[in-house]
Amino acid sequence: MQISELINFQKMSHSIVDLRSDTVSQPTDKMRDRMASAVVGDDVYGEDPTVKELEARTAALFGKEAGLFVPSGTMGNLLAIMVHCHRRGAEALVGDLSHIFLYEQGGASHLAGVQLATLKNEQDGTFSLQELRRRIRHEDCHEPITSLVVVENTHNICGGKVVPLAFLDELAALVRQPGVGTGSARIALHMDGARVFNAAAALGVGVERICRDFDSVSICFSKGLSAPVGSVLVGSKAFISEAHRLRKALGGGMRQAGVLAAAGLVALDEVVPLLGKDHERTKKIAKAIFELQSPNITVSLETVQSNILLVEITQPKLLASEFADRLGTVESGELEAGVTGKHGAGIVVKACARDWAFARLVLYHQVDEGQVELAIRKLKYVIGQYDLRWPRE
Repeated sequence: MQISELINFQKMSHSIVDLRSDTVSQPTDKMRDRMASAVVGDDVYGEDPTVKELEARTAALFGKEAGLFVPSGTMGNLLAIMVHCHRRGAEALVGDLSHIFLYEQGGASHLAGVQLATLKNEQDGTFSLQELRRRIRHEDCHEPITSLVVVENTHNICGGKVVPLAFLDELAALVRQPGVGTGSARIALHMDGARVFNAAAALGVGVERICRDFDSVSICFSKGLSAPVGSVLVGSKAFISEAHRLRKALGGGMRQAGVLAAAGLVALDEVVPLLGKDHERTKKIAKAIFELQSPNITVSLETVQSNILLVEITQPKLLASEFADRLGTVESGELEAGVTGKHGAGIVVKACARDWAFARLVLYHQVDEGQVELAIRKLKYVIGQYDLRWPRE
């Protein structure tokens, strides 16, 4: 290829399928219209009717007394920790692969003064209840006091796993047993429900059932629900009252926030009912990869439950980051092989990979059937390249 041809090739407009995260989802047209016409007020004074509507509707859906609109899921989780673990020297038990532990900058410790202790997450997003019972601490003056247990549902790093209802029921029964907790204060339960609507879609039940025994839930509207900003924290009136006060201290007091909350209202009506489609399309990609029977890259088909797909790298000479980089690169050979989108454009698939043994693909509202077909076309070609390089022995 001549230098001039290479320059022209690199400048070509490619068909991009962005599967890094459902956080890259875009507001729908109805969201944009509703945001533009939203009735607003000063939410710090409690005078924004659109925010109040979103808070009330969300709380009602979850069977809780009240809700609080916050800028992010990270803030929602932190507020829950601060309210439930209000006593200095408190401890919260979380999964070792939980978002709160891995990806929220240790805010529980350096902002809330709460110690996080971890329980080993199983592949299905649960943890051992026997181990949990053993790790609960009481009145020993040498130890912190266990005040909170957190469950993530669906579980991101476990591959979008839907935490089984039976586990949630057993967990609730355990922490409410006589003698568990300190004095009259029982251990609280919080759900990091950033994708809990996905869990409900997968199980075919309402979110109220999933969160029935939880004291608080943080729900993200800016992931698969396609809103641009915001989460809602729900719980009792007393819990939300304290969280509202602490939100101001964290810089989360917003003024005419109804412009943002309006998108959340549309999400409840327009996007939540369609989440099952995201799951179907995720499984379609998973099946396409599985059927290749590659010795280097595969998926565990039976464990794909929601909109997150973990593509396992079984070839020790290949890093997940290298695989993701290759998916994001268009080579001249693949254009010649017909691995193209509209008008012969190359296909770029954006995937997420850190220091993991897998690359993560996440689907959302705007990833339609056409984009799924493009992603499958690219994945098949790239995995085929690796299989030629490292054939099955």
